[in-house]
Amino acid sequence: MPLYTLWRTGTPGEIAFAALHCTLGDVLIAACSLVAALLFLGSPEWPRRRFVPVAAAAITIGLGYTFYSEAANLARGAWAYSELMPTLPWLGTGLSPVAQWLVIPTASLFWAYRT
Repeated sequence: MPLYTLWRTGTPGEIAFAALHCTLGDVLIAACSLVAALLFLGSPEWPRRRFVPVAAAAITIGLGYTFYSEAANLARGAWAYSELMPTLPWLGTGLSPVAQWLVIPTASLFWAYRT
C-alpha cells in the first residue's frame, strides 16, 4: 500500500477496504484468466497435460488486464501512485502490479503442477 497515495491520504477504513477490494479483484482476475486459458488451450487432464500453454496464456491474460486496468484507473483518478512506485517508462504502469502478475501466478501454477 505505501506505493499508492491512499497510504498517506486515506483513513484506516479506506485503506482496509482498498486492500480487501483489490485482493478480491486480483483473485477474480486470476480465476477468470485461468478459466479462459483452460477453455481455449486446456485438456481434461490439466495440469498433467498442456500445462505450459495454459499457464502461459493465463499469465498473459492476467498481465494484459493488469496493464489495461492500471492505465484506465490512473487516467480516471481511481488511484494514484506515490513517489515510491517504480514505473515502466514506456507505459507509466507501476512495476509492482506487473511483477505481482508475473510472480504470484507463475508460482501458483507451478505449485498446482507439482501436486
